[in-house]
Amino acid sequence: MNGIIFVLILIIPALASLAINISYGKYKQIENEKKLSGYDVARMILDHNDLKDMYIVETKGNLTDHYDPNKKVIRLSSDIYHGETIAAMAVAAHECGHAIQDKEGYLYMRFRSILYPIVNIATGLSYAIIGIGILLESLNLIWLGIACVGTGLLFQIVTLPVEINASARAKKELSLLKLTENSEEQGIKSILTAAASTYVAGVLSSALELIRLILILGNKEE
Repeated sequence: MNGIIFVLILIIPALASLAINISYGKYKQIENEKKLSGYDVARMILDHNDLKDMYIVETKGNLTDHYDPNKKVIRLSSDIYHGETIAAMAVAAHECGHAIQDKEGYLYMRFRSILYPIVNIATGLSYAIIGIGILLESLNLIWLGIACVGTGLLFQIVTLPVEINASARAKKELSLLKLTENSEEQGIKSILTAAASTYVAGVLSSALELIRLILILGNKEE
C-alpha cells in the first residue's frame, strides 16, 4: 500500500504539470485578436479596479508569474509580459485576480497569508522531528512531525479556493473589458483550468503523503 501511495505522489503532480505545459505550449503560439501583450492586459485590468499605482514588472523564468502581496507588485515572466498571445492574456489576468483579491480582503487569501509563515516553519522541521522521533523511539515526536506535515496540506487546501477564485475573476475582467473574442474563450478556459489542476494535484499529493506517514506510524505501533 505504501508503495502504491508513493507512486501516486509522484505521478499526480507530474500529470498536472504535463497538462499545464501542453495547454500553455499550445496557446503561447496563438496570437490574440487585439494584439495585446500580457502587460497591456494586466494594466487595463488593474486600472479598471482602481489599482493604477500598482507596478507590473518583468521577471525571469518560465511560468514564474505571480502576485507579490508584500510589495504589491505583479511579476510576469518575459513570455507573458511581452507576449501578445492567448496564454499571455490568461496568465496576466489570473495574476490580476490575486491583486483584486488582496484589495478586497478576500477571506481565503488573508487566511493563507496568516498561515504561510507558520506552515513554512512547520513543514521545514517536520521530517527532522519525525527522524528524531524514530531515533528516540518516541511516538509523540513522530506524531508531532506528522502534524507538522499536515499543516502543509491545510495550506494547500486554503490555496485551492484562492486560485480558483482568481481564475474566475480573470475571466470576468477579460469579459467586462471586452479584451477577448469568442473564439479565444476556449483557450483562456483551457489554460486557467490546467493551472487549477496543479493546485488540485498539490492537495491530493499532500493528502497522500500524510496518509503514507500515518500508515508507516501505524506499522510501528503494531
